[in-house]
Amino acid sequence: MAGDRIGLFRIMKEDLEVVVARDPSMRNRREALLHAALPALWSHRVAHRLHGRGMRMTARIIAWYARRGTAVEIHPGAVLGRRVFIDHGAAVVIGETAVVGDDVTIYHQVTLGAVGWWSDNARPEGERRHPVVGRNVVLGTNATVLGPVTIGEHAVIGAQALVNKDVPPGARVLAATAVIKAVGKEPEPMEDLYAVTASAGSW
Repeated sequence: MAGDRIGLFRIMKEDLEVVVARDPSMRNRREALLHAALPALWSHRVAHRLHGRGMRMTARIIAWYARRGTAVEIHPGAVLGRRVFIDHGAAVVIGETAVVGDDVTIYHQVTLGAVGWWSDNARPEGERRHPVVGRNVVLGTNATVLGPVTIGEHAVIGAQALVNKDVPPGARVLAATAVIKAVGKEPEPMEDLYAVTASAGSW
């Protein structure tokens, strides 16, 4: 028990230090204590340990309060490595069987989710439903990774990207960027239909 407590505090100290290291707006540890996503990450560190000891309801209550206060939803069953940095935090969702490796950077609105109840309810009990994210991965703003896929180490998932297949180590997964039209130029028929009517979250 004492060893767990020492380990937990050491990991939480690393969480604080990584905010200072990776967020240019944070000048020191005192400012970093007010980082928007840090309470969510620390709450998860505690809730995950309680979840692993069978105290699932207590863990869920902690997660519920963390989500209410930070807009970050991390299931207590999810496994987060050391020095995970959640920048801004707003609308980040990490599912129950997700595994996030060490030194991963997660920007706001990232989802590490399942493909849907219609598929997951048919899976055998205990089978993974959520992604595994390797070490040193960067997940850009509004990136969505769905299902029991694996993101290899040092990969970069770009902003707005939708991923439902394995990504090899070191790969770059980039969503289409905006098309700039010259002033006064009319688009061809149907050319801009999806660009003006759809978004990454409309599926």
